[in-house]
Amino acid sequence: MIKNILGRLFTVWGGIVFIGSMLVFMPAVWISGMFAEPKSTGIFIRICRSWMAIFFTLAGVRLTIRGREAFKKGENYIVVCNHNSLMDVPLTSPGIPGANKTIAKIEMAKIPVFGIIYKRGSVLLDRKSDASRRDSYLAMKDVLEQGMHMCIYPEGTRNKTDNPLKSFHDGAFRLSFDTGKKIIPCLIKGTREMLPHNKNFFFWPGKASMQFLPAIDPKDFASATAMKEHVFQLMWDGIVAMKN
Repeated sequence: MIKNILGRLFTVWGGIVFIGSMLVFMPAVWISGMFAEPKSTGIFIRICRSWMAIFFTLAGVRLTIRGREAFKKGENYIVVCNHNSLMDVPLTSPGIPGANKTIAKIEMAKIPVFGIIYKRGSVLLDRKSDASRRDSYLAMKDVLEQGMHMCIYPEGTRNKTDNPLKSFHDGAFRLSFDTGKKIIPCLIKGTREMLPHNKNFFFWPGKASMQFLPAIDPKDFASATAMKEHVFQLMWDGIVAMKN
């Protein structure tokens, strides 16, 4: 009972901090859009790092990032992450070294003010539209061709099961095969406890972590399916190990 009350109070405080800090950084976000890509996104991501550093500190989120050495200078990657919570994207976008974009559902782009930031850092996808799926795939290839990283959540939606992962979609691995870009798996822990999917209007401050695993080359696999199965098992085992 007490935790539920505190969780709602933390939600109010977190919302105030998020919106207040967002408004402070909005002019800089707007200015970042005046540059050509990939410089525009590079500036935007640096702004987001500063924004999230302030937000996390004031909201009581203690973030640890490991494995950044997986990113080699002069190379860009497809980063695949497990998806537990709405807190995952605020971690991954600024947490991935270098300019990057995230595949994201189009509905969130309709939120006033926040939608501007959301669109700036995303390749938008309308999951109900086959045409949007095709367009977003081409857009992700363009992101990679411009030298940026592409962040994808292969589970598609938040994992609301008791298992470490939901089954993976093919897109990230097909993209790897089509472009020749290596995949870096990213394991996220702690966000499920901060924003539980089964509780409305509830936020609990605490520890969160991101762990990047070594890059995986599509050339080492006979098919995108074989690569997907390998990455799925690797991430499953890694998440289980992180719980111990």
